[in-house]
Amino acid sequence: MGSSGFEGKVLEMLEVGPCGDAYQMGLLIGERFSNHIRSRLARDLILQDQLLPFAQTPQAQPLLKALTDNNQKKFPRYWDELLGTAVGSGVPVLDIILINFRKEILPFLPKTTMNCIADTPDDCSDVLIVSDSIAMAAHNEDANVALVGHTYLIKGTLSNGLSFIAYTYAGELPTCAFGFNSHGLAFTLNAVPPTEEEIVAGGIGRNFISRDLLEASSIDDALTRIRSSAEVSVGHNYNLIDTRTRKILNVETASRNRISIREVGATPFFHANMYLHLPVQQVQDENSISRQNRAAQLPKGSRNEFLSLLGDMDDTKYPIYMTGPTLYTLCTAVIDLDEQTLSIIEGNPKKGEASHVFTMSSKEFKMPQ
Repeated sequence: MGSSGFEGKVLEMLEVGPCGDAYQMGLLIGERFSNHIRSRLARDLILQDQLLPFAQTPQAQPLLKALTDNNQKKFPRYWDELLGTAVGSGVPVLDIILINFRKEILPFLPKTTMNCIADTPDDCSDVLIVSDSIAMAAHNEDANVALVGHTYLIKGTLSNGLSFIAYTYAGELPTCAFGFNSHGLAFTLNAVPPTEEEIVAGGIGRNFISRDLLEASSIDDALTRIRSSAEVSVGHNYNLIDTRTRKILNVETASRNRISIREVGATPFFHANMYLHLPVQQVQDENSISRQNRAAQLPKGSRNEFLSLLGDMDDTKYPIYMTGPTLYTLCTAVIDLDEQTLSIIEGNPKKGEASHVFTMSSKEFKMPQ
């Protein structure tokens, strides 16, 4: 794979808002990160070789129409934001729609199409704990290597005064990865692999739900927002983190209004990319199973042990910390509920220092000097 010119570049942040409307916010994001978005789309083989050809076929039209209609109706502001991002970056709206609904579309491609280039799972790992002495969530953000250098941070401020920070994949709604807001509510996300019969065509998209979580006023409000979008196409795993109440919930969802909630306590909880407590038929992902087994062997009692676990490369085939050739750990996010900080580590978290540290107790999110 040739160089995109983005590898090794500093993770950039755009401060945007308050804007007149959501379209304007998307437009400004698209204009600022046009090069990132164009480069990501050009290198995304799933988009170029599978999604775009499929989108030109007659059998794709009912699916695309249902996804568009249902998500635009449920989340009109976020849909306008998506359209603004496309226009601002100067790329076709269809391309932006397809990457935002990738997980909702790929299961419905003809099998002959899927034989060419298989989609790689979004293999993220989380370790969570809330005890008397420590309350922390640490998260590896793993993705296809095509995403290396094609992410950025959005600091958005809304007209109602709410602000958020979102780690964002180029061209996608903030955020399919992790983020937090000025109410002290944070979240990380893990993909899960339901089998085909568990997936419903044309439902609510995961990217729209996680965009909505950025505006949640509390952990209870976040749960309400997840429940109100129960008609999802594909399930997901949400780690909801409330620094104000010192609480972490692991939430697993599936189509047909299914949800399971587990509160994290003093026993460290590791979650990769398999359902752990919601009964769902799922694909047996060897990568996730291997990471889950390896995590069970490692100590998880302190911040350093959390970072050592997420930096573990002992299993050369399925390491927890990934460096290619297909999957890559883009960064590690550490949310300390007692310090009320979110730190982003680029490079192996065993040894990497944070490139960004945000305080979640200040509306400006800046660390005191």
